[in-house]
Amino acid sequence: MNYTTTALAILFVSLVWINGLKSFATYFGLLSAGVSIALKDPILNFAGWLFIITQQPFKVGDRVEINGHTGDVIDIGLFQFLMIEVGNWVDADQSTGRIIHIPNELTLTSTLVNYTKGFPYIWNEIEVLVTFESDWKKAKKILEEITKKYAEPVSEVAKKSIEKASGRYEILYKNTSPRVYTSVEDSGVMLTIRYLCRVRNRRGSAEKIWENILAEFAKCDDIDLAYPTQRFYNNAIEGKPGTRPKS
Repeated sequence: MNYTTTALAILFVSLVWINGLKSFATYFGLLSAGVSIALKDPILNFAGWLFIITQQPFKVGDRVEINGHTGDVIDIGLFQFLMIEVGNWVDADQSTGRIIHIPNELTLTSTLVNYTKGFPYIWNEIEVLVTFESDWKKAKKILEEITKKYAEPVSEVAKKSIEKASGRYEILYKNTSPRVYTSVEDSGVMLTIRYLCRVRNRRGSAEKIWENILAEFAKCDDIDLAYPTQRFYNNAIEGKPGTRPKS
């Protein structure tokens, strides 16, 4: 009788505890779900911090673009990282002086662009439009000489940087030399300079090149910069002989 009574008592108490544990498990599950919803953003930001620390998509000092904002990273915290804003109303990727607070969760949900990791150079282009009446071949040669003078040294350094980065990243720049491309626009012949420069030197390099372009073009009486104008064209007088109307 003692054994039977003890066994029945244990069974009864166990059933009570099991039912209590089920209720507790249900309560704990609902509580956990509520807490997860209430603390979703902090949890995601912390997960983003873990991603930044482990995967290192950027570090302090890198220039990045995320969610439409561009800047230089100055601090990385548990829930957000800070950037000095670049661009916006300021041209040529220069600082505005504002500090942007970016939630870490955006590194998990948004496209991230790193300007400096692996390969600290970018391709920059300068468009120079000359009139159709200008000697565009001469103008192109002048641009090539100016670009070679200011951009060729950077290209040589960039080659070594590519060789160093190619061990980790598939960067396939075979030709890093500056070039001048020719195309035709409505107002004239477009000569586009394409060259490599350091990320934070885009405006400075463009200024030096433009100053030399203006100085060299000023010496030439057969080269004019083109801009929107209106003129009257008489084909009978100005046109090529083969295109003039027959009398």
